[in-house]
Amino acid sequence: MSTVPRPRAVFERLPAYRAGRPAPDDAHKLSSNENPFPPLPNVLSAATRELGRMNRYPDAGMGRLYAAIAAHLGVEEERLAAGTGSVGALFTLLSAYCDPGDEVVYAWRSFEAYPIGIELAGATPVPVPLRPDATHDLPAMAAAVTGRTRVVLVCTPNNPTGPVVARRELDAFLAGVPPHVLVVIDEAYVEFVRDLDAASGLDSLARHGNVVVLRTFSKAYGLAGLRVGYLVAHPEVAAVVRTATPPFAVSDLAIAAVAASLDELDELDERVEAVVAERDAMAATLRARGWAIPESHTNFLWLPLGDDAVTFAEHAWPVSVRPFAGEGVRVTLGDPAVNREFLDRIEGWHRAIE
Repeated sequence: MSTVPRPRAVFERLPAYRAGRPAPDDAHKLSSNENPFPPLPNVLSAATRELGRMNRYPDAGMGRLYAAIAAHLGVEEERLAAGTGSVGALFTLLSAYCDPGDEVVYAWRSFEAYPIGIELAGATPVPVPLRPDATHDLPAMAAAVTGRTRVVLVCTPNNPTGPVVARRELDAFLAGVPPHVLVVIDEAYVEFVRDLDAASGLDSLARHGNVVVLRTFSKAYGLAGLRVGYLVAHPEVAAVVRTATPPFAVSDLAIAAVAASLDELDELDERVEAVVAERDAMAATLRARGWAIPESHTNFLWLPLGDDAVTFAEHAWPVSVRPFAGEGVRVTLGDPAVNREFLDRIEGWHRAIE
């Protein structure tokens, strides 16, 4: 009989987070929604200067980070709570607000870390299927809210399918959600949105005290390796999350890179526009070949391949894409040359889903 202490029972059913398959090189890795551009020179310099202080603890209060984000968004610092990526901030919020027996409602398929964070918090996951067009079914999500619901997660644009939630739909949804239920609007890809009718988390927060907005510096800002994300919320909610966040969660190196990035927004915007243009061109090419793919407002595209997902991913190799068995494949926009290589690799694939 084993003498090793047993973990909580949740670990018997907890799904493991699966990262994208390693590729032969970084350029061919279209599986992890990374930014294909290298760090901006000024951002790299700012981060490098902090390496000489690695013997020191970072600023536990993250004052410089909060000041930079607050100035960028035009919000009060008291509304902010940061963590190791937006997923770190989310996991902390779930652990702070959920007791055993509480429920968390979310769309599915959506970000695969959601059920992990919910289960770790001791809450019960309540997934609600996406519509056939890969969008959130907000009326069905509203119907899933019960007296046990503590949090609702809305991912817009949705990872891994790409569509946004429309403003009018989110407004109607929020009008019906009880004020004691937190509605977390995950906007990890908001910088890539070009739909004028898309919902805005910050606008919703201005009208609803139970809204929480998640943002990250991993995608558009190209700081995925430094793990910096944050939430914007009512000051009382943000204070709770700050209290629950482990000390020294974000390094001074990461904070320096964020502050420098927010000083380089014009160049960052040019890079985002290049990714958006490549996304739209690649989507047009795929549709011209007969693929029925959802409209994406992210830095990736979703191919609804169903049972062919894993086989397709093997067919695309050495370009690494992200298969979700039985559902589809997510393809990140990378360097244009690698995107063309991917299209060439799948030229002979004739089983697009209608």
